[in-house]
Amino acid sequence: MTSTAGLIVNPAAGRDIRRLVGLASMMPHHEKAAIVRRVLRGLEWAGVERVLFLADGAGIMGAALDGAQAGIRVEPLPIQLEHRAADSSEAARRLAEAGVGVIVTLGGDGTNRAVAAGCGDVPLVAVSTGTNNVFPSMVEGTVAGLAAGLVATGQVAAAAVSRRSKRVEVSVDGAEDFALVDAAACRDAFRGAAAIWDPARVSALVLARAEPWAVGLSSIGGALEAISAGEPAGLYVELGDGRTQRQVRAILAPGLPAWVGVARWRRLALGEEVELETGTGTVALDGERELPARGTARARVTRNGPLVVDVRAALAAAPASTVAARAAKGTG
Repeated sequence: MTSTAGLIVNPAAGRDIRRLVGLASMMPHHEKAAIVRRVLRGLEWAGVERVLFLADGAGIMGAALDGAQAGIRVEPLPIQLEHRAADSSEAARRLAEAGVGVIVTLGGDGTNRAVAAGCGDVPLVAVSTGTNNVFPSMVEGTVAGLAAGLVATGQVAAAAVSRRSKRVEVSVDGAEDFALVDAAACRDAFRGAAAIWDPARVSALVLARAEPWAVGLSSIGGALEAISAGEPAGLYVELGDGRTQRQVRAILAPGLPAWVGVARWRRLALGEEVELETGTGTVALDGERELPARGTARARVTRNGPLVVDVRAALAAAPASTVAARAAKGTG
């Protein structure tokens, strides 16, 4: 059976309004193309024979494939682009249906949230190219491609080097959705530019993870009580104002630190449901306003997120399997 990997690149990742309100750098398309080339080289080196990708509409994949190595077949998915997050969700569904062994993503938290909506049980190797990069990892492209390729070819068992991630499941006015990192009750009645950077517009948070070194809304929780990606817990945070006694340091976007007032917080067990008072507002998912709300939203942290490949674990497991594979082919 042909070993196949999937590749989804978000051309909009790393290019939102937070470049204007903070000091986040722009991720140019030519740099994304260079990362893709390195990912493909890693996939080929691991023995992947075929890569299916989402055409991005910005020329990133075209530039990456210009003069690329011929040792691997790289084919676009037959998808009519709508130039919105649903493209990534649909691509992930198509890749899962095609039987790929792994999906490599280039983007931020929002990109991976869209992919997670369609990928099912296909494990992800998430490469950070976005603004708030809590879910994806800062990993060199060749390394990411090699780790993904070892999983796709079966040289390393996916079950041995992947973990099921958490997510925040939200229900509001009959609509259901999820975030991979944070869900926020916002006072803004309209989606606007989507991205959230002003804590004064947020009344409460439910976090799947809270790490002090994170960037974005989850950094507020990280300043209160650290909860790792693997820990079976979440965090509820109710924000206050400038008069609130407890103030914590948070980095809400690159170059945008702030003192944030916190009224109260508590640890959540997996599956424990909490109410978020929204008024006439919105619910933001992974840092972007997504769901209109009128009154109350319900949220809970579960272990229903996508499978994620531990790149270091995959590479650490590789030496013995790689030597065995090469010896079997008479090349060791």
